[in-house]
Amino acid sequence: MQDGISRKPNVYLVGPMGVGKTTVGKLLSDELDLEFVDIDREVEFRAGADIPWIFDVEGEEGFRIRESRALEEIAARRGQLIATGGGVVLSQSNREIIKKEFCVYLKADLSQLVARIGKDKKRPLLQKGDPCDILMRMLELRDPLYREVATCIVQTDSRPMRQVVREIVRLFRLHNSR
Repeated sequence: MQDGISRKPNVYLVGPMGVGKTTVGKLLSDELDLEFVDIDREVEFRAGADIPWIFDVEGEEGFRIRESRALEEIAARRGQLIATGGGVVLSQSNREIIKKEFCVYLKADLSQLVARIGKDKKRPLLQKGDPCDILMRMLELRDPLYREVATCIVQTDSRPMRQVVREIVRLFRLHNSR
């Protein structure tokens, strides 16, 4: 770091809720020597409230506004591993920010996602119906958007997270050697 400004790039992780963005992000940030930032945690910190409360009071639209604002401010800094929320790609302006940098779409099969988070009461979007149906509809809508911003796609199904991290490090180095 020279004059307090990092020359390192930002790296983004996108994908559906429950795919492992936070877990992979923490491990990957150490491997790449980047500061770890979780957009959902940043939104909660700035709001002084958890995501379920924000959804209850402001609805999904209010949450998305907060999420976009946090992403925009965080993206202005360099040298970060940024774990995004599952719906961050719904905004065109968010997609434009993310696709300027190295972005990994973490992907998992629907059955894996349901097994990981199907009963999680802290996921507001899963509380209004069958989690499997909700996740399936989300994936149908969001998969093309994740693909739009992704530099690469890495499957997380039934794989140790350290193996996922090693694959991403390899892809990141390959990408940056061009």
